[in-house]
Amino acid sequence: MEPPVDRIRLSQTAKDQLTKLKRYTKIEQWNILCRWAFCRSLAEPSIPSPVPIPADSNVEITWGVFSGELSDILTIALKQRSYNDGLGTDKETLARQFRLHLHRGIGYLAGDPKLKSIEDLIAMSLKS
Repeated sequence: MEPPVDRIRLSQTAKDQLTKLKRYTKIEQWNILCRWAFCRSLAEPSIPSPVPIPADSNVEITWGVFSGELSDILTIALKQRSYNDGLGTDKETLARQFRLHLHRGIGYLAGDPKLKSIEDLIAMSLKS
């Protein structure tokens, strides 16, 4: 299945937020934290605000590294969410929605005052 993006460069804000999350959770890989963030955003019922997100950090992740063995599942989840939101499923829309969901999810995780450990991250996912 064709992924929504080949690679993504994160904003400096997202990089800083991921650095904070790495410190709290002890999860060292950007891609794992990004998967958690992406799924956190998909779980939110509202559509992400279509705000411009700069690609101004030095963190770039390929889709293969981001998604790992979950590539098809994450692609399908994004397509379904985009379809449900009435946004379409063309490549450009999916790429934009992926970027918005990823950055929104990173912000949600980094801004959660209860998230101080990997156990808190797991507990958060079990509540949903």
